[in-house]
Amino acid sequence: MTSASLAERLDGLLFFPVTAYGPDGALDLDAYRAHVRGGIEAGAAAVFACCGTGEFHALTPEEFRATVAAAVEVADGRVPVIAGAGYGTALAIQYAKLAEEAGADGLLAMPPYLVVASQEGLLRHYTALAGATGLDVIVYQRDNAVFTPQTVVELAKVPGIIGLKDGLGDLDLLQRIVSAVRANDPEGKFLYFNGLPTAELTGLAYRGIGVLLYSSAVFCFAPEIALAFHKALTTGDDATCNALLDGFYRPLVELRNQGRGYAVSLVKAGVRMRGLDVGEVRPPLSEPSPAHVKELAELIERGLALVPGANAATGAAATVADDRV
Repeated sequence: MTSASLAERLDGLLFFPVTAYGPDGALDLDAYRAHVRGGIEAGAAAVFACCGTGEFHALTPEEFRATVAAAVEVADGRVPVIAGAGYGTALAIQYAKLAEEAGADGLLAMPPYLVVASQEGLLRHYTALAGATGLDVIVYQRDNAVFTPQTVVELAKVPGIIGLKDGLGDLDLLQRIVSAVRANDPEGKFLYFNGLPTAELTGLAYRGIGVLLYSSAVFCFAPEIALAFHKALTTGDDATCNALLDGFYRPLVELRNQGRGYAVSLVKAGVRMRGLDVGEVRPPLSEPSPAHVKELAELIERGLALVPGANAATGAAATVADDRV
């Protein structure tokens, strides 16, 4: 394990693997290990296990611990492993401790369950979570956990809280948050992440306010496309960014928006059609329609053809097979 801090190690494309299930619906840790291993070997900079794409909501505490431990085993210190933690404060702390026991390097703290809390309540919740574990914490802003700039200033002062993942998409608010935290601590190294579904679609906009870290669901099933976009985004190759946005990412988002839960189930369908059977999503999520699965296969082939050096991509496109329906 490297002695560098988690914040220093989070530099590159972030991999949010799906959680694999067998035909009986139980965990398939062998398939999960293969999925994580493939992502790391493809170039992932970190593994975020059992988060949104990994169906955190559907896992028992025992399954959660086993899945995080499997990711840690496969990563073997090569890249950091960050685990999800959520629900109310007591359960979030329980999941944090399970993740710590399993060897995780950090936590992605998801919104509290159900309730809409005040800013004071949210600050108390995340402060308590950070204080209950030795793991570094990234706070996830979305849904019922939306912060004022001053609240994020206070969160950034809490020992162990190292960053904010934005799944809200309000760039005006995020710019004010970035500015307020910077003004309070000009030398600080608080991290910001684009956490919107299919984050590449808004990558150019987030880059404009200095946010380059993001979670890529596409990396789960088409790392060639995700890595090509990431390289173009970080090197200022806007022509490649726009080609991939117009030919792949925008149509993918339009497809994703046609079904509830597609931000997860469509990703799992993509992983299956690239050759790894990770099973279906658990209820209450449901599988995409056969027509949408066919459309996804066509989009993957189109996206692979748009990757610079498309000769190699053309061969990869042949691995796209019809998904089970």
